Amino acid sequence: LRPQEYRRLKKRERRVNRAYGGSRCAKCVRTRVVRAFLIEEQKCVKQVLAEKSSVGKEEKPFKKGGKKT
Repeated sequence: LRPQEYRRLKKRERRVNRAYGGSRCAKCVRTRVVRAFLIEEQKCVKQVLAEKSSVGKEEKPFKKGGKKT
């Protein structure tokens, strides 16, 4: 649209209907969303691995020696 036509439009019609409404390009918004998602997923994976290793440590502390009679 031309600048004069933008003046006639409502404010909501001038902006893009997504996060960062027009101040960032679509590709920039997409990369930000993907980056945030992957960081959260990485935190979840790290937590699951920590839980697995702690469960493994709890089960290991038995001694290899046999019974003495």
